[in-house]
Order: sequence, then C-alpha cells, then structure tokens
Amino acid sequence: MNTANLGLEGLYLAVSSVNALLVEKGMLTHAEVHEALKRAEASATAGGEHDDLSGSNRKAICFPIRFLMLANEKTENKQPVRFRGVAEDIGRRW
Repeated sequence: MNTANLGLEGLYLAVSSVNALLVEKGMLTHAEVHEALKRAEASATAGGEHDDLSGSNRKAICFPIRFLMLANEKTENKQPVRFRGVAEDIGRRW
C-alpha cells in the first residue's frame, strides 16, 4: 500500500478522535458534528469547481467527509472506529 494512503488513514482516525473528544467535553453534540460534515459534503459536491471530474473522483473527494460522518455515528453508538470497517460501510452506503 502507498504510504501516503496510510498517512491519510491515520489522519482520518485522528480527526474522528478529536471530533469525539469535542463531543465528550460538551463543546459540540454528535448532531452538530454531523451537520458540519453535511455542509462540507454539500460544498464538495456543489457545481462549479469540480464539474469536470468523474463520478469516482467526486466520491474520492467526499470519502474523508463521509468517513468522519460514519465515525461520528459509530462513536455516538459506542462502537469502535476502525478504518477498514468504516471504509466498507461507506462503500455499502454510498
């Protein structure tokens, strides 16, 4: 596997952990994290800048956002956040 991909996996897990900590500390709710990520997804899929990209490239842009959304759901449901499991869930859902 490309080491850049491994670095990104670590980054996604780190950001999901920070999101969980923000909720745990009462600074945000799971719903607020979800809404912020939905706004990011809408911005990433809006027309304009990425009109010339293929569908698979658009999905690639949305992958990190969707990863964080599902990680937020898993954290809310007291489930472990593991990269492979979340990535598989993304494939099934989107």
